[in-house]
Amino acid sequence: MKLRELAHGRTGDKGNTLNISVICYDPKHYAHLRHVLTPERVKAHLADVVKGDVARYELPLLGAFNFVLANALGGGVTRSLALDAHGKSVSMALLDIDVGDLPG
Repeated sequence: MKLRELAHGRTGDKGNTLNISVICYDPKHYAHLRHVLTPERVKAHLADVVKGDVARYELPLLGAFNFVLANALGGGVTRSLALDAHGKSVSMALLDIDVGDLPG
């Protein structure tokens, strides 16, 4: 099962740092996503883009996660030659990650 079936994403940028919020459609899926969406797994999935560390911040009352991806924008919006210098498409790439079957 793809993450996009359980959640939607939103992306922002600050300098060379990319921020991706993952918000569950149904809060009952939060525990499963907490287990499978580790910072290491997110970094591996986005290895072509993310060159720095990945931090995950948990927002259980919102059923959401905030991932902060360092060194992910080719130097930042004003320095990057990338077509997507703001990284808006990266949340779509993350939503393509396989999160396995739901328990139960």
